[in-house]
Amino acid sequence: MISLDEAVTARLESHGARFEVLVDPDAALEIKRDEFDGDLEDVIAAEDVFEDASRGDRPAEDDLENVFDTTDPLEIIPEVIKEGEIQITADQRREMQEQKRKQLIDTIARNAVNPQMDNAPHPPERIENALEQAGFTVDPMEPVESQVDDALDDLRPVIPIRFEEVTVAVQIPAEYAGSAQAQVRQFGDLEREEWQADGSWIGVITFPAGMQNDFYDVVNEHSSGEAETEIIKDKDDLKTR
Repeated sequence: MISLDEAVTARLESHGARFEVLVDPDAALEIKRDEFDGDLEDVIAAEDVFEDASRGDRPAEDDLENVFDTTDPLEIIPEVIKEGEIQITADQRREMQEQKRKQLIDTIARNAVNPQMDNAPHPPERIENALEQAGFTVDPMEPVESQVDDALDDLRPVIPIRFEEVTVAVQIPAEYAGSAQAQVRQFGDLEREEWQADGSWIGVITFPAGMQNDFYDVVNEHSSGEAETEIIKDKDDLKTR
C-alpha cells in the first residue's frame, strides 16, 4: 500500500450515493485507460471504499450492492476509478507536474542528440532550459510517453535535436568479459554477440544515442578501460525519428 500523502481521491456518484477511494495518481490514470497490470493492493492507501474519505465515513452496504453488485473493496475500487473522477488538490497537482517534468527531461536527455554536434547527447540542463524557453507545459495527468512528441516539436525551434539510436560494437577482454558483458547487454538491443577463442566477448548493441556517455562509462568501469568500442555508422543500422 501507499501512504495517504501519496494518494489522490477517486470519486463516483451514482444512484444517489457517493463512493470514494484513495489511490496512487499514476496508477489511477493507468486503471482509467485499462493499462494497469500491477497489483491493486500496492497502489491504494486503504483497502476500503468511503462515502467521504477525508472523514473516513463509509457508505451503506446496501448502496454498494445496489451499484456494484458486491461489497468487496478490491472489486469496487477499480470501478470507482474507471467510472468516476480523480480529485487532486493544487499541491498534489504541482507535485505531480514536477515529477512528470523531471521524467520528461530524463526521457528526452536519454534519447535525444544534437545533430549539429556529431550527434552528441544533450545534457539534461540544456533540455530543461530549452523547455522553459519554449514555454512547454507538462500535463500532470498524462503519461510522459504521450507528451514526448509534443515536447520535441516545441524544442526544435529552440535547439537542434532529434531522437536517434546508435549501434556500437564492443570487445571486452577475457579477464572482464563475464561481468562486463552482463552490464553492457542491459543498455539496449543486443544485435549480435560472439565469444572468442581467447575468452574475450564481442557484442553489437543498439541503444538510445543520448545514453552514449553512460554506456562508455559503464564499459570503462567494468573493463578497467581496456575494452574497445566502435560506432557502426552504416545508415541502415541507425533509426531516427
